[in-house]
Amino acid sequence: MHATHPEILPRLKRAEGHLRSVIAMIEQGKPCVELAQQLQAVEAAIARAKQELILDHIEHCLEDGQEGDAKTALRDLKQLARYL
Repeated sequence: MHATHPEILPRLKRAEGHLRSVIAMIEQGKPCVELAQQLQAVEAAIARAKQELILDHIEHCLEDGQEGDAKTALRDLKQLARYL
């Protein structure tokens, strides 16, 4: 497990709870502007968690050489770059 995984998990759980509240808002017929605002907040929270996960992987696995040879590290970096 990466060092930041325990820190990322609560972030994702908060985003999950927030998303559940947005679903409830939709079911309650809340205005679209409010829904869009709350969905933006959920999206931003997930994006921050994803960024932290990717940067942690780059720092601890690729930079420290834990992923094996340079070819493997470069392949992983290229794959990760798609998600940034």
